Amino acid sequence: MLSYFTTEQREKLKAARIGIAGCGGLGSNVAMMLARSGIGAFVLIDGDRVERSNLNRQHFFPQHIGQSKVSALAEQLRELSPTIGLQSHALWLDESNLPNLLAQADIWIEALDDAATKAMFSLHALRAGKTLICGSGMGGFGGRQMTRRIMKRPRGLLVVVGDMQTDIAQCPPLAPRVTQCAAMQADAAIEYILTGIVEPLL
Repeated sequence: MLSYFTTEQREKLKAARIGIAGCGGLGSNVAMMLARSGIGAFVLIDGDRVERSNLNRQHFFPQHIGQSKVSALAEQLRELSPTIGLQSHALWLDESNLPNLLAQADIWIEALDDAATKAMFSLHALRAGKTLICGSGMGGFGGRQMTRRIMKRPRGLLVVVGDMQTDIAQCPPLAPRVTQCAAMQADAAIEYILTGIVEPLL
């Protein structure tokens, strides 16, 4: 890390606190990439537990099966960086707990599966003036182009990453495209932290 960033950039990354809503295929991979890039603190939210079927695309291993996803991810993050700051919430998001949780970070990675929960979380995050980086369309394999769109909102910044088409209900969530989307979300977060803007990729 010392050779990749200037002192000022390293301090910005270390001071950042990233919220991750959903610690599955997108969220677990985003967290590990950002930790490897020098992000100093995370807020992790997920009410689910690791299952064997998750291992094809999520940053978990057989020894994590049965653990809560936030606990298993926190364990890996601490192993990678013992001084990293972590707030872990093993719970499901709803209208009552969102305001308190959103207040814990200014930049949020939306990595949720349920469409209704994604919409609810995104609406509340933008109303709260947060920078929100969402995933939309990463199923299957092959030639569907991943992109990054910036959508202006009266409050907050919305970044959407994915092919904007494929639904994992119809197209299987496989490691290459899920991880590609996660990498683009992580990259957008770093770009915003270091420059204050995110450029669209079309």
